[in-house]
Amino acid sequence: MAGSSKKAIYAALVGNSLIAVTKFAAAVYTGSAAMMSEGIHSLVDTGNHVLLLWGIRQSAKQASAEFPFGHGKEIYFWCFVVSMLIFALGGTVSIYKGWQHLGHPTEISNFAINYVVLGLALVFEGFALWVAFKEFNRSRGEQGIYDAITKGKDPTLFVVVFEDSAALLGLLIALAGIAFYQLTGNSVFDAIASIAIGVVLVLTAVALAIESKSLLIGESAEPEIVGAVRRLLNNDERILAVNEVATLHMGPDFIVTMISVDFADSLSAEHVEAAVTELTRVVKSVDSRLQRVFIEAERSEDHGGRKKT
Repeated sequence: MAGSSKKAIYAALVGNSLIAVTKFAAAVYTGSAAMMSEGIHSLVDTGNHVLLLWGIRQSAKQASAEFPFGHGKEIYFWCFVVSMLIFALGGTVSIYKGWQHLGHPTEISNFAINYVVLGLALVFEGFALWVAFKEFNRSRGEQGIYDAITKGKDPTLFVVVFEDSAALLGLLIALAGIAFYQLTGNSVFDAIASIAIGVVLVLTAVALAIESKSLLIGESAEPEIVGAVRRLLNNDERILAVNEVATLHMGPDFIVTMISVDFADSLSAEHVEAAVTELTRVVKSVDSRLQRVFIEAERSEDHGGRKKT
């Protein structure tokens, strides 16, 4: 999964780096507020992709005595940071620049340059989005797009998809703003386009922050995985009751599983130990992401559970 994420991020990183330089040059030369906002947008996106790559690298660090479950949640943290940067440096700055140009409009000196730059940016961003969406589709399998975003455990792919989608929408807004300015001679359209781009970025940042926050706090594994583990335990004759199956994602590919079961009273301590060892191995076979399994022997009545039928 990390390989798919990196491929999409590298494609977006290269595209945004080239686009940012071109947009800033065009903005300085022509004086377009919308183009300046787009340059800020691409620069923020470039920095965000570097942070995502750093997050992937940090999340791959091995477990240690200080971090016994590894560093998988690093990727969730950096995705949250990215969302905040989009909000603070992308959205609010673009809105401010647009508001500033409403009060102090500047004349766009060369429309052709803006159109050429925006046209090239649309091509590059479209390609980056195509790569990201292709990898996103591959990772989500048969899941719907909405479910893959809201229930997915690897945020790096949908962060890139969100960013590239917002970038394409921003380019279209900038194009419309400059076109209306050229047709009417009213610089308000350029300033409004800059504000609209900022609003798009703010909304994108909020959506990403909500998803990243949920993962950072700690989401459980998919219900299908929890259900499969519970069925496996219920089918074991040595277990009278499955009190609880609690899971926690410590990273996209690392799930910690805590299980409480009521073993048959006839089992000796030695047999319980053997059962725990065997069940740990079997539970891990349900999904490769179930890397740590803890099984606790607890009477059902003490846990508040009910004996299986």
